[in-house]
Amino acid sequence: MTVPAQRTGEPVAAMALRGLVKRFDTKLAVSGISLEVPAGSFFGLLGPNGAGKTTTLSMAVGLLRPDTGQAVLLGYDVWQSPIEAKSLVGVLPDAMRMFDRLSGPELLAYQGLLRGMPAAVVDQRARDLLDVLELGVGNRTLVVDYSAGMKKKIGLACALLHAPRLLVLDEPFEAVDPVSAALIRGILQRYVAGGGTVVFSSHVLEVVERLCSHVAIMSDGVVRMHGPLDTVRAGRPLQDVFVQVVGGRVATGSELAWL
Repeated sequence: MTVPAQRTGEPVAAMALRGLVKRFDTKLAVSGISLEVPAGSFFGLLGPNGAGKTTTLSMAVGLLRPDTGQAVLLGYDVWQSPIEAKSLVGVLPDAMRMFDRLSGPELLAYQGLLRGMPAAVVDQRARDLLDVLELGVGNRTLVVDYSAGMKKKIGLACALLHAPRLLVLDEPFEAVDPVSAALIRGILQRYVAGGGTVVFSSHVLEVVERLCSHVAIMSDGVVRMHGPLDTVRAGRPLQDVFVQVVGGRVATGSELAWL
């Protein structure tokens, strides 16, 4: 069943979250989040550790069922039309679980098989991705033996393999060295310039300011502020806005005087 993201005649948002709620036992992890991500945007989801970013993105892409609420990707409800929705999105989840007893090329081949892609297309795209991401086209090392940064890059390759229109990435730059981070930034910027949409979570504000056209700031399971980056910053450094919104503590000279 196709569920339009917006009323007929209006542009379809890349992602529309409506009243998402998720509770774990007595812990309310996400509290009624509603958020729209414009198609063609580079969208950063910000928040301190424990803000609910991973839970929100997991519900948005169909990895975690919300208690209540709706997630719509490019016009398709994730839970009512999962095949249509998931065919249009590439996902790099947090603490990703992969078939890590395969080599990088084997993992991409298996990923393509799961998506029903032609073998020749998978082979060519896998070679391109392994080459660009500097993972080695002929590298027979098992993914389980990859470094943390290499695992992040092979996960990104899996997300890109089927040429999705939307990428949802949870902390894509975590544990990635500066050279690889620059490479990934370039790939994502080119992807957005070609008409794709990227949504990624982070608490590294410098990366967000460099890349994003739109941001949302979360804390305690709630979106506190969102909109175009320049509107959210309002002429101030993003870090100042972030600390003010999430209520960060600033140390005074009298604290830890023994240091």
